[in-house]
Amino acid sequence: MERSTVPAVSRAAAILRLLGRSSEQVGVQFIARSLNIVPSTCLHILRTLVAEEFVSFDPVTKLYSLNAGVLTLARQWLGQNRFSDIVQPALDRITRDYGVTAIGVQVVGLEHMIVVAMARSETMIQLHTQIGSRFPATISASGRCIAAFGEYDRDELRRRFKGLRWANAPSLSEWEAQVAETRVNGYAIDQGNYMAGVTVAAAPVFGVGGQLAHCLVVVGISEQLQDQTLARIGRDLRESAAKVSRQLGSA
Repeated sequence: MERSTVPAVSRAAAILRLLGRSSEQVGVQFIARSLNIVPSTCLHILRTLVAEEFVSFDPVTKLYSLNAGVLTLARQWLGQNRFSDIVQPALDRITRDYGVTAIGVQVVGLEHMIVVAMARSETMIQLHTQIGSRFPATISASGRCIAAFGEYDRDELRRRFKGLRWANAPSLSEWEAQVAETRVNGYAIDQGNYMAGVTVAAAPVFGVGGQLAHCLVVVGISEQLQDQTLARIGRDLRESAAKVSRQLGSA
């Protein structure tokens, strides 16, 4: 927030994200302390967000929570987002064929990626995330895709890598070798690095102008994804991502 040219907007966004993460209503002092905002400034922003129906205020408890205005914006965005509609049949098929969770994420530069579409398996073991979940851009298999195809500065990628939190972190040299392998194969594999016992595969999706815009991601229990199955999933993701890229207008 301190680097923002419009701090009030950044603070409002931070407040909305904090409320979105909170399982209970919270007070202005808690919000101000958590986000390092002056309480009086925080109160003014909250009152504006309440007036715009993005935040709800309970006059009895004096606590705040998200309001339905956020849902309205989310629904409007989903209705305008072609990727979610285009990718859903592929996610459903992949989930059905391999018994895994399939996810479509939107890449937001090197800041983060956001889950915008998903399909859950009907097997006994399921791995859940939610639409709107955010993850560091360079983490796991999708992060290797971003590093491989995003045309970012190598020093910046290394700096981002050092700030990541893994269950079983690869060394920088191992990670860079995996990024190079991703560039050759057209898909990436994370076998228990990001989450212990969990394997993640991902393939890049390119938008208009050939810019990396999204990734198709598969998440499954490592014991269920043996090498041959994993290679088949990787190739399937690569082909499905290429098809989605063409539908989005990539050259």
